[in-house]
Amino acid sequence: MTVSVQLSPAMRRVFRLSLCVVLGILLVSANVSAASSQSGAIATITSPSPNQITIATADPLKAVQAGKAYYQSGQYTAAVGAWLPAAQVFASRGDRLNQAVVLSNLALAYQQLGQWTGGNQAIADGIRLLSNEQAKASATEAPVLLAQAFNIRGSLQLAQGQAEPALLSWQAATTAYQRAKEPSGMIRSQINQSQALRALGLYPRAKSTLEQVNQTLTTQPDSLLKAAGLVNYGDALRLAGELAAAEKVLQQSLAIAQRLESASDVTLALLSLGNTARARQDSETALQYYQQAASNSSNSTTTVQAQLNQLRLLTDLNQLQRVQSLAAEIRPQLATLPPSRTTIYARVNFVQSLIKGLGTDQPFSLTKEAQLLATAVNDAKQIGDQRAESYALGYLGELYERSQQRTEAQKLTEQALILAQAVNAPDVAYRWQWQLGRVLQEQGQQEQAIAAYSQAVTTLNSIRNDLVASSPDIQFSFRESVEPVYREFVALLLEPTNGQPANQDNLRKAREVIESLQLAELDNFFKEACLTGRPAQVDQVDPKSAVVYPIILPNRLEVVLSIPKQPLRHYATEISQKNLETLIDQMRRSLRRTSSSRERLAIASKLYDLLIRPAEADLAASDIKTLAFVLDGSIKSLPMAALYDGRQYLIEKYSVALTPGLQLLDPRPLQRQQLKVLVGGLSEERQGFSALPGVETEIQRITAEVPTQVLFNQTFTTDTFQAQVSGSPFRVIHLATHGQFSSNADKTFILTYDRRIDVKQLGELLQARAQETQTPIELLVLSACQTAEGDRRAALGLAGVAVRSGARSTLATLWAVDDQSTSSLMVDFYQELARSGTTKAEALRQSQLQLLQRPEFRHPFFWAPYVLVGNWL
Repeated sequence: MTVSVQLSPAMRRVFRLSLCVVLGILLVSANVSAASSQSGAIATITSPSPNQITIATADPLKAVQAGKAYYQSGQYTAAVGAWLPAAQVFASRGDRLNQAVVLSNLALAYQQLGQWTGGNQAIADGIRLLSNEQAKASATEAPVLLAQAFNIRGSLQLAQGQAEPALLSWQAATTAYQRAKEPSGMIRSQINQSQALRALGLYPRAKSTLEQVNQTLTTQPDSLLKAAGLVNYGDALRLAGELAAAEKVLQQSLAIAQRLESASDVTLALLSLGNTARARQDSETALQYYQQAASNSSNSTTTVQAQLNQLRLLTDLNQLQRVQSLAAEIRPQLATLPPSRTTIYARVNFVQSLIKGLGTDQPFSLTKEAQLLATAVNDAKQIGDQRAESYALGYLGELYERSQQRTEAQKLTEQALILAQAVNAPDVAYRWQWQLGRVLQEQGQQEQAIAAYSQAVTTLNSIRNDLVASSPDIQFSFRESVEPVYREFVALLLEPTNGQPANQDNLRKAREVIESLQLAELDNFFKEACLTGRPAQVDQVDPKSAVVYPIILPNRLEVVLSIPKQPLRHYATEISQKNLETLIDQMRRSLRRTSSSRERLAIASKLYDLLIRPAEADLAASDIKTLAFVLDGSIKSLPMAALYDGRQYLIEKYSVALTPGLQLLDPRPLQRQQLKVLVGGLSEERQGFSALPGVETEIQRITAEVPTQVLFNQTFTTDTFQAQVSGSPFRVIHLATHGQFSSNADKTFILTYDRRIDVKQLGELLQARAQETQTPIELLVLSACQTAEGDRRAALGLAGVAVRSGARSTLATLWAVDDQSTSSLMVDFYQELARSGTTKAEALRQSQLQLLQRPEFRHPFFWAPYVLVGNWL
């Protein structure tokens, strides 16, 4: 397994899921018995050279070993060239087992090259041969080899987006390993199963599978397999956001590798620990791990990989002097690495880090970097690796784009895109579609640019699972390599064409792109592609509602407005993103209880003018009752209810709701029959959080209004809460306890008496109930949570809780609220909710207005933080 940042997502998947198996398969046994059969599996995709044919004919085992060396060095075309004639020789000799083994190896090499047809055919023929051989009593190795072939087939299937068939293949591998009494193989195939389960969205099962693997490993004596298995498990935990658990497991792996004095395994554990520390945003610790990995490594390629991790991190930290120093150390090492995919990615990664860290204000500073990428292109051609060639060509095109040599940039980008599509590499292709869109737009070719951006977004939407399930490799963060594609496309769609405003087609497309961005952002928050949307129109949801889509662009704020049975419209205000962010921060501060009304209302009016004023007449003429906002960026942190038109707050005119997008909405009204509420409350000081004395009163007053089951203080433990959720089909769950929403899923949680439940665990708990009882949670109320201080994107955590909980609606608070006002609002809310025909949004509005009319609670601090997310009906 390789943990370096420069591996592509597809390559990383192969290495994580298969390479530990490959190394066992490649060592073909000379004394394996077999019978005669010619496969015909691998036909004409890659032709071996005459010299390779000669070697294979004379000594096929030597050809197999040569192919192994090529594969391990990233020279996949050469590996195919060595293995093809070896497979044919084994077939001609009737050596079916060795033929099947080589076919399995070929399947992996074809996968690396994106040649799916050849890979699928090779592994299918290999499995057929091994299945026939398994029936022979003398073929004692066949069951293990068949299990390994199932593992490889699963890897091929997952790489092609076939998660369910991949799971079945890996389950078959596990069964075969059990029959063969091969515990190490079982461990590998179970780790593989967890990847397929994650791809299918079955996260509790994936986690459970990995926990079984860990339990098995715990009982085994120290071994290199155990060290490697723990690294796999640790990486999986890191990708799932369970960073503390990941670090613990990786430390165990490191200790084993150190005891066994395996320098390579020590290096891999250190690299994974560095990645985990980085995910924890502990940059100094991450740098120390990377430095230790580089010092410990005896392999020049791994050393460079560790240094490149350091370089990227220093770049992110903007430590330019250290970037320059380390870059000067890495550059000569890159020149000495042999041609391979890993080397090519290392060079591209190096150039990308330099561009990001040092900038490209001086076009002449690009010369060395362009030469390095040109060398990478030549290396890729030399080893016949079109995927790697596409990477190098595309980033060379980016250099030309940055130096404003647009014709050459377009040519290189188009070449890179053709290669990426030829080898079925959508994770590469979207980058060049995006880049092509930028270059075309810079040349004034708006229609062609729109087409290129549209392809990029379509591609991104198709590979969301791959992007979030893989560690960062050549890519930088979501905010730099994914989010801008959506934003730039919206900006392009909403630009006037030939002096005419954006047409309806472009407005509809812009709305779709905004919704796709919301899904992608939540996927990135969870580090899992956990959301599937179904397009819906506001007319189908609620004819009295309008949907408002603000989107923040670098030089303006755009708003798209959707009113039932009317054409879409949009309006824009020229304001820089920096100035808008300042205004948003000012409004947040103005909502503190100590602020003056003059200051507060002036700022709330400015934001009203940006978001609502241009639509006032249309909203009034259409008799709109509810405004549903699909908010963007840091606007998510603002309560829309507190916008002010000069005379009234927005909540005095409309019911207000938030939604991550209509496609995530379940447009059914509240089922009021048997509206029993499960209440969990914590009033005592626990785990460093202050006491909430008003919670007891809140619970007592709610209990007086609706039937409840109450868990309070000592009885509100995680286990009892889970038991109650699972045991009774409550339609409403009300949690009056500390909680925090953050842009980091690991820091988004609610507090029980005994511990924290993070957003993923809460989602698993609540969704498991929904699956078992078939009774959806209509409403999840979080009455004492708040967004993390100083985190502009913290409200993303609120959306995350709302979506992941599976509840149709979530009522929560944006900041720590007053006990007395909360108690009053919640009682009023449940009273309103009990009225026939009252929507959840209107019930919240009326309860907020009740507070607003009381002099002691008129300040928005008391009533504004309550927001309804999801279904407002």
